[in-house]
Amino acid sequence: MKIGELAKLAKCSTETIRFYEKRGLLTRPDRSENNYRHYTKQHLNRLLFICNCRVLEMSHDEIQILIAIMDNPDNQGGHDNAHNLLANHLHHIDERIEELTKLRKQLIKLQQNCHSADQSCGILQEITDMPITNKIIKSHV
Repeated sequence: MKIGELAKLAKCSTETIRFYEKRGLLTRPDRSENNYRHYTKQHLNRLLFICNCRVLEMSHDEIQILIAIMDNPDNQGGHDNAHNLLANHLHHIDERIEELTKLRKQLIKLQQNCHSADQSCGILQEITDMPITNKIIKSHV
């Protein structure tokens, strides 16, 4: 199949497919005589796996590890490595939930400072007056 067909089946863009190829998550396909990329069912299965991992908010590095485990099923310890990776990912998610809970409480407090009868907006002033340390939120990109 061509890249457009693969993208449609995986519900992603052709740019996403090319990105995963460049990152080494998806193997580059053979080219046909007319120089079109020719993707197989294996490419589709791998792409679906990658996309599902991304839905689970796994990093590209985590996905790479899982792919290595999949590609080496005879490797002893692969199951343990996958289990440990998932445990670490769950820990990371728990940390994010805690951060988001704190953020939610902070936003509720800001919202409660809105004085609709007053001409000045309490929310905007509160945000301006917040200590710098409260403004820093970890980024999980």
